Amino acid sequence: MARDFVNVYVGLGANLGNARQSLESSILAIQQLPETLLVGSSSFYQSAPFQADGPDYFNAVVHLQTRLNACDLLHAFQRIEQLAGRERPYPNAPRTLDIDLLLFGDGHIQSPALVVPHPRMRERAFVLLPLSELAPGLVTTDELRKVQSQVVKRH
Repeated sequence: MARDFVNVYVGLGANLGNARQSLESSILAIQQLPETLLVGSSSFYQSAPFQADGPDYFNAVVHLQTRLNACDLLHAFQRIEQLAGRERPYPNAPRTLDIDLLLFGDGHIQSPALVVPHPRMRERAFVLLPLSELAPGLVTTDELRKVQSQVVKRH
């Protein structure tokens, strides 16, 4: 029996190399994943690094429907990051590409490799603004108010 499609929201970010092109390429790569459909993509947003250093980031959120389980999806995202030259020299290091699984249906996952919902997504304007663009019902006015001091420009 085929597994039902699950609604998934994914955060994309990059601040090294051609960050905008990295996001565009990652969206194309995600569209090629098996049993996965791209439902929508937010605008791109530019912001200074949050609790990190380096050049400005470009960020976006994509909405997927997939039959893949969360672990398989995470591994696929890590392969896409590696192909984009992602290195992990230290926490919050600048990056060529970062793909974060924000929400996986109504699921709650707590493992050494993956925590869903993403534990810090509600603290970050560069996640909440594009997420609210795609799925306004998933972000509250109060959550947006709490991050309004974080400067994020829509592109």
